[in-house]
Amino acid sequence: MKPGKPSRIIETDADLHEGIRALRRKCPHLRRLHDRAGDPPLRRHPPGFEGLARIIVGQQLSIASAQAIWTRVQAAVRPMSAKTFLALSDDRLRQAGLSRGKVKTLRAMSEAIEAGLDLTELAGAPEEVVHATLTALPGIGPWSADIFLLFCLGRADAFAAGDLALQTAAANALKLAQRPSREELLEIAERWRPWRGVAAHMLWAFYKVGNERQDRKKA
Repeated sequence: MKPGKPSRIIETDADLHEGIRALRRKCPHLRRLHDRAGDPPLRRHPPGFEGLARIIVGQQLSIASAQAIWTRVQAAVRPMSAKTFLALSDDRLRQAGLSRGKVKTLRAMSEAIEAGLDLTELAGAPEEVVHATLTALPGIGPWSADIFLLFCLGRADAFAAGDLALQTAAANALKLAQRPSREELLEIAERWRPWRGVAAHMLWAFYKVGNERQDRKKA
């Protein structure tokens, strides 16, 4: 299958709100959850090595834990580059809070960049090409590639269907009997094209509101 063109880029709050307006018109479920959760924040990370490294560090961690470890990694890897990362010992990286698996993944990514992988050039490629290139690297799976497309490249139609928070929020918003699988959520999200990335932001905001309400009930 021939790769399609890159989707438009979400760079500003105005871009995000354009997508929200379009989704409110076409999907009553997203309109209802937006009424409850309000406007989501625009989530963007720097592209390139730093952005992808931050995503890998945050895999399977809470937001608070990921941020704490990332702060220590930033202090250790100065300047933040593949070359600097490769110069550090595993012990130093473990002291920053990285697991053995994440050190291995980040080393593989750094070695690929030093060998010629150009993340700046990749940023202009279609979603399918970005996804295939990143998931070919050891330790980088579909979730990390999807989040890179969303947060670092700002692709308006990227969608992390394997994200548990998105699956949970979609189940609640659409009143499903159970949390959808990655494949089921991808099928559901077809109705949100070409703004699936904005839909993801809306679902994350809805998920956060639901968690905050549960915390208040427990208090």
